[in-house]
Amino acid sequence: MPIELPASVEELRALSSLTPRQIVAELDRYVVGQAAAKRAVAIALRNRIRRQRLPAEVAAEITPKNILMIGPTGVGKTEIARRLARLAGSPFVKVEASKFTEVGYVGRDVDSMVRDLVEAAVDMVRREKQGEVRDKAARNVEEQILDLLLPPARAYGEEGEEARGEHQRSTRERLREQLRSGALDQRTLEVELRDKSTPSFQILSSQGVEEMDVNMKDLLPGLFGGRTRRRRLPLPEAREALLQEEEARLVDAEQVARLALERAQTSGIIFIDEIDKVAGREGGHGPDISREGVQRDILPIVEGTTVSTKYGPCKTDHVLFIAAGAFHVSKPSDLIPELQGRFPIRVELTPLSEGDLVRILTEPKNALVSQYRALLGTEGLQLSFTEEAVREMARLAMQVNDATENIGARRLATVLETVLEEVSFQGDEQGTRALTIDGDLVRERLGPLVKNQDLSRFIL
Repeated sequence: MPIELPASVEELRALSSLTPRQIVAELDRYVVGQAAAKRAVAIALRNRIRRQRLPAEVAAEITPKNILMIGPTGVGKTEIARRLARLAGSPFVKVEASKFTEVGYVGRDVDSMVRDLVEAAVDMVRREKQGEVRDKAARNVEEQILDLLLPPARAYGEEGEEARGEHQRSTRERLREQLRSGALDQRTLEVELRDKSTPSFQILSSQGVEEMDVNMKDLLPGLFGGRTRRRRLPLPEAREALLQEEEARLVDAEQVARLALERAQTSGIIFIDEIDKVAGREGGHGPDISREGVQRDILPIVEGTTVSTKYGPCKTDHVLFIAAGAFHVSKPSDLIPELQGRFPIRVELTPLSEGDLVRILTEPKNALVSQYRALLGTEGLQLSFTEEAVREMARLAMQVNDATENIGARRLATVLETVLEEVSFQGDEQGTRALTIDGDLVRERLGPLVKNQDLSRFIL
């Protein structure tokens, strides 16, 4: 599941100039607490930068020090890894170890995590290359649209040809001005676009159903490569469709694949969640007969191997693996010794306190309170929260976590939705207004639910 989120240039400094302390400071903008985990990933990222400065023969011998995060759900394990990848501009995928099965059982093949990483890298590089050619593509599309709006005039003899050409050019320039100003956006154009509706199918391999993204266009490029169809579209939609095709035409697909493979191999990050779900040893009882087999299948990927992808072979020797698990039932020592040795750095993430929940609601750049304020602000509602309301929401979320199941900061989203349910339902019915959420309103909305254990178990 690719989750790559490209960061804006304004937000981030040059990666090579970031010290571990500065990397931690960047992570602090989004994740509250968990200093040990942040230090570990910051050092891992900085070591990757240091390795790139070494001679090739020395760099080849230095492998990443993979990280095992141990902690309950909802404390920031995934968010730390995702933000680290965004900070580094690295291809990033998150996979669940529980979805993989041992060879011979129906389920996902462990090699698919590497294929997903390469797909994420290809998407990232393709976006970068499309950004480089966007201006040229936009100019080409503008000329295509002008050709559709004003087809070239036919000349009948030499007499008056120069005058007709001058009139054609002046008319075309007037249309260009109207096109750029948006005056022609109501027009409809008939454009010829490549037909993308080619049949596809899945491959049933000995390792289970693995989506290889094989389609007839790949197998028979000569048959399907040139098919087009005509469509009538509003001018803005036609421009966007033509722009996508022009960008794809200007970008070299082979160069994208080559750069993507290199980036996945040298700077890719794979986050393996729920590693504790496959941490049991074979005991001859229960349905989990393939858990140790899954570990043995994951082992060569983490150790370093070559996986075949449709873009070419991808080596995993220098991919950074971050594994995470709650380890409520099992222990890290329940992993097979070979896999334990491939995660030499272990950090324990602490459960969140009530004070941490207060900070999570207000401090991060993407704080939940700020998100709801922005959402409802689109309909003219000026929403504000008192300090008492924030503390009360954190207290009640902590109380429900202690009484039922501790899901960490994820409980806050449920609490906020419950508090703001009526406000969100009314929407813009009451027009532009200001609303302050105070402690009394929070207690009124959540108090009965928290006291009733059966209701809080199902609602909160």
